[in-house]
Amino acid sequence: MRLDYPSNIKIIRVPCTGKVDVMHLLRAIQKGADGVYAVGCLEGACHYNEGNLRARERVNHVRRLLEEIGIEGDRVRMYNLSSGEGPTFAAYAREMAENIKALGPNPLKQH
Repeated sequence: MRLDYPSNIKIIRVPCTGKVDVMHLLRAIQKGADGVYAVGCLEGACHYNEGNLRARERVNHVRRLLEEIGIEGDRVRMYNLSSGEGPTFAAYAREMAENIKALGPNPLKQH
């Protein structure tokens, strides 16, 4: 099945969203990404016990940090779905792209 999602989305695979650290999210924004989102297992169904819950806490922490420095926290999000939900993944990708388009370019992006 070919998923239709925006071509400007870069996918970085990790064994579990629990491996996504605050610094990974912040560094992406610092280096000019207009937005970052993590897609993890459904809550309560993490293959690594609570990795997705830790990821959600980290995403929320980064959102608060961005707000504190004057950058929209909505540039960072977390979604949950099962591995068999490819069309939902594509829908989340389109939703995130639309959200970022509405926010405009990352204010830290080098011109």
